[in-house]
Amino acid sequence: MTPARSLLEEHLAGLAAALPSYRRAARRLPAWGAELARTVAGGGRLLVAGNGGSAAEAQHLTAELVGKLRTDRQPFSAIALHAETSALTAIGNDYGYDQVFARQVHAHGRPGDILLLLSTSGRSRNLLQAAQAAHQVGLRCWALTGPAPNPLADLCHETLAVPAPDGQIVQELHLVTSHLLCEYAEQALPVVLAATAGTTDRPPVAGTPLTGLEAEVPSDLPAAGPVRTGVEVVPEGGQQVEGLRR
Repeated sequence: MTPARSLLEEHLAGLAAALPSYRRAARRLPAWGAELARTVAGGGRLLVAGNGGSAAEAQHLTAELVGKLRTDRQPFSAIALHAETSALTAIGNDYGYDQVFARQVHAHGRPGDILLLLSTSGRSRNLLQAAQAAHQVGLRCWALTGPAPNPLADLCHETLAVPAPDGQIVQELHLVTSHLLCEYAEQALPVVLAATAGTTDRPPVAGTPLTGLEAEVPSDLPAAGPVRTGVEVVPEGGQQVEGLRR
């Protein structure tokens, strides 16, 4: 067996090993799809966020939802928080990178909306802050993570945790999850529209919000809100400028 063949077989073996547990975890997706369809049909939206490869996967999901996966249907309102680069860099500049998603949740989220956070580790500080913000605003909070338990899973109402130690395999199954979530939502939408015909109220949020969340967030995380100023940066010309942050 050639080295390339060995690498291929090793990767596929790891993927195959994760599938039985993933099948069990993914049983929640029909319910998630139905809830997503109810939310957008009632005028709500999905906010998503991730870092690195997870950011790309989150944006892949919003593209399928705003466009379509299989069915020609009404567009779903879905926003990838990391894709607004001017807002992302401005918030990071003024508030610190830990707040780049949390502040957008406060800006765009409305009670009854859904926040979906993607992380292979479940430990990204900016996602933990976003989950905390979701509970403050009144959003339903879901997570796609790697193996649980992890801090992000603890902060979210529901989590689909991929039981694989390899982050590549976790991300590959997160992509499968995104496609399935979109397809289940598309299948549920006609039923939801028929059931809500003639009503204008937004559907109720499923589940009961978690309480006591502050105690679940690591104590060294900065609180949302205050602007950090007074940091000096030296531009190309060499003259120091007050109040700017890289």
